[in-house]
Amino acid sequence: MGNLVEELMGSLGGDLTKNLSGTLGLDEGTASKLIPMVAPMILSGLKKQKDEHGGEERVNHILNKYGSSSVLDDIGGLFSSKAKEENADPRLGGLLGDAGVQASNLISKQFNLDGNTASKIIPMLAPVVLGFLTKKRDTDAGSSGIAALLDQDGDGSILDDVAGFLTGGSGGNLLGNVLGGLFGSGK
Repeated sequence: MGNLVEELMGSLGGDLTKNLSGTLGLDEGTASKLIPMVAPMILSGLKKQKDEHGGEERVNHILNKYGSSSVLDDIGGLFSSKAKEENADPRLGGLLGDAGVQASNLISKQFNLDGNTASKIIPMLAPVVLGFLTKKRDTDAGSSGIAALLDQDGDGSILDDVAGFLTGGSGGNLLGNVLGGLFGSGK
C-alpha cells in the first residue's frame, strides 16, 4: 500500500490545490505546499487518539462522526463554507490540541499569511483528509484495519511514513517539529 498522503495528493491534490487557492486567495504554489504539510498532522492526531484514547474504536468513532467521504464530492463547497466560519479552530477540538495552533502560527510566518487565513487552513483540510481516510477504510475492507492505514510500515510511528513531506519543501522541518511534538518522543 502506498503512502496515504501520496495517495491523497495523487487522487485529489489538483482539486484541493485549486479550491484552497481560490477560496483563500493563495497562489497555487503555496496551496500545493500546504496540503501535504497539514495532512500528516491530522493523521498523527488520529494516531495519538488511537494510541492514547481507545484504540481503533476511537479512530473509527472520529471517522464515523467527522469523516464523511461525501465531502470529497464537493470540495469547493466545503472550503467555501469553512472559509466563512469566523472562529476557525486549528486545534480541531482535541484532535491536535495546541499543536494545531502552533502549526497555524508557523504556516502564517512561513508563507507570509495573515493569522486569520492561516487559522482556517487546518479546519478546511481536516474534513477532506478524514473523508479520504474513511473512504479508504471502507473500500479496503480486507486490510488489517485503521492502524495499518495510519502506520503503513507497521513500526509504531507515523512520522517516518510522512517524512518525505515533512522534510521537503518550505516549512517542512518546522511543521515536522510540531508534528514530532504532538507525539512527544516521535511516536
